[in-house]
Amino acid sequence: MFKKILIANRGEVALRIIRAAKELGVKTVAVYSEADKDTLPVKLADEAVCIGPAPATKSYLVMSNIIAAAENTGAEAIHPGYGFLAENADFAKACELNDIKFIGPSADCISMMGDKATARETMIKCGVPVVPGSDGICETVEEAREFAESVGYPVLIKATAGGGGKGMREVHKPEDLESQFTQAQVEAKAAFGNGDVYLEKLVLRPRHVEIQVLADDFDHRIALCERDCSIQRRHQKLLEEAPSPALTDELRREMGVAATKAVRAVDYRNAGTIEFLLDEAGKFYFMEMNTRVQVEHPVSELITGTDIIKEQIRIAAGEPISCADRAPFSPQGAAIEMRINAEDVDNKFMPTPGKITKFRIPSGPGVRVDTYLTEGASVSPFYDSLVAKLICYGQDREEAVARAKRALEEFEVEGIKTTIPFHQRVLENEVFVAGDAHTDFIDTQMPDILE
Repeated sequence: MFKKILIANRGEVALRIIRAAKELGVKTVAVYSEADKDTLPVKLADEAVCIGPAPATKSYLVMSNIIAAAENTGAEAIHPGYGFLAENADFAKACELNDIKFIGPSADCISMMGDKATARETMIKCGVPVVPGSDGICETVEEAREFAESVGYPVLIKATAGGGGKGMREVHKPEDLESQFTQAQVEAKAAFGNGDVYLEKLVLRPRHVEIQVLADDFDHRIALCERDCSIQRRHQKLLEEAPSPALTDELRREMGVAATKAVRAVDYRNAGTIEFLLDEAGKFYFMEMNTRVQVEHPVSELITGTDIIKEQIRIAAGEPISCADRAPFSPQGAAIEMRINAEDVDNKFMPTPGKITKFRIPSGPGVRVDTYLTEGASVSPFYDSLVAKLICYGQDREEAVARAKRALEEFEVEGIKTTIPFHQRVLENEVFVAGDAHTDFIDTQMPDILE
């Protein structure tokens, strides 16, 4: 096991990693920007190193500064968390070249699965079902039009290097293809430095269901059941739950087998997520692989009794997965995670940075809050708007929902606006309560918040 690790991140996920490391007896180094010098992760880590000014491009994204911080403090490994450099193959390679263990998959795996066109081809070869799509990158509108006419509209344009809905466009009519294709390319280039796009047949009213996987050096490839992430706004997840109300035991087994097949195909190590689209007929299709820990990992932890961050550290240290002997897993109970973002729901989810004048978090049976904030702290305008994750667990989905409602009532945040009112509306919605939410939930059930 490592003696010391560095956390190349900030906020909630940095604190989550620090806590897991402490329980493993591993010392921690927090890196921070000038804007984050007084935050909780910096205070609770064993050591802390300033790596630059507030903008992420001058701090959290500067690889050389992070590598230097690890070398100067004697950290043997770096945990990237999620976001920033977590899925950056160059950073994983830089760690390797400097004899620092990257707590995640290899640079080659990140490159292979980070390029969506390559990932898709890999899945086809190993027998994992994929949505009908173009044969690689579409370089011209003419190529895109030829594919769209062959499978029929609607189609989905996707950035091959993309994520989070960037460079993604739905096209329902032939006359819209050219403009949407061009816009997707421009957005992809701006967001990822790579304007390549490809096309897929658009699956109408799907559910977004993903499988959490763990893989180590001892040939353990296990699936920690599924998460349903269908409550989204413009492809950004807002609420996740596990298990999915849509899955039968048989379908869960089939998706788990497909996910572990995908992991073996790329010789993957560490924690990852295989994301699928599930159509109304019960057929599932590979969408992408996230080669890192997910924001929503707590719901998988609660229904399987595992600590995914600890497992990540163990795997990177060359130890076997501690829960491998309990596989295959069946979900025990139900969990719901609500992302509490500093956003104004009544103003198209616009970010609302500022000073928090009151911050009272809920507690009680089955309630977990992952946050880095305290009363009097400030939400910076420089970073992601996530301020807390409220995770509620119950013996069944009904109890998890009831606890989530109770916890949201207890959650008090003043000084900034948050997405708490949004989640209260979701939990009262009859479609959600029935477990029948699809990715069009907000469009169909809450169109007013998009106006």
